[in-house]
Amino acid sequence: MLVLGFPVGPLQANCYVLARGEGEPCVVVDPGQDAVEPLNEQLAKHRLTPAAVLLTHGHFDHVLSAATICAEHDVPAHIHPDDRFMLADPGAALGPAGRQLFGDGMTGSEPAEVREIAEGDVLELAGLSFEVTHTPGHTGGSVLFGVGTEEGGRLVLSGDTLFAGAIGRTDLPGGDHGRMLESLSTKVLPLDDETVVLPGHGPTTTIGRERAGNPFLQELPAPGASH
Repeated sequence: MLVLGFPVGPLQANCYVLARGEGEPCVVVDPGQDAVEPLNEQLAKHRLTPAAVLLTHGHFDHVLSAATICAEHDVPAHIHPDDRFMLADPGAALGPAGRQLFGDGMTGSEPAEVREIAEGDVLELAGLSFEVTHTPGHTGGSVLFGVGTEEGGRLVLSGDTLFAGAIGRTDLPGGDHGRMLESLSTKVLPLDDETVVLPGHGPTTTIGRERAGNPFLQELPAPGASH
């Protein structure tokens, strides 16, 4: 299995490309701001052809290049319906301070074909199976994408729900700290320690490493424990 990851845009959001191998169809995850050029370089280098775009949530630093990528390769974008509105209005979830910081002139557009995803969906794309887990908190429509490797391992693309040593912020419009803690407790903590986490920002980690050292997870009750 081929997994490529590279940061894009001023906020250095991670864009990922997953495929069964070189010269194969691939899936692009979170092509955010300024992702088109570096993404196309990786596609050419590894002879990959996009089959779909997956979006972990709707924030501009994760979706701003989605419409362009989808149009260039004639593929659909997959996003949870609660975050779909951000595709056409990237500033919608920034709040007044965020709009002032990043500029009211930021424009976006919805890809020609958008497929809405939900908890429990299994997306069969490019010879890979992606399981959708809805994890509201950072945004209302945040999701995890879980995928198995041919070697028997497990990857989870966590977007801005979980980082190495941290979690996503919940103080932007649509964020909800209580829902975030619930998502972490019921959707993240039950994952196997060996699961490799590919986060929306920062370095790769594992569930076991975060369970042991992430202060936000250590404060949560163990799965199945009474609240």
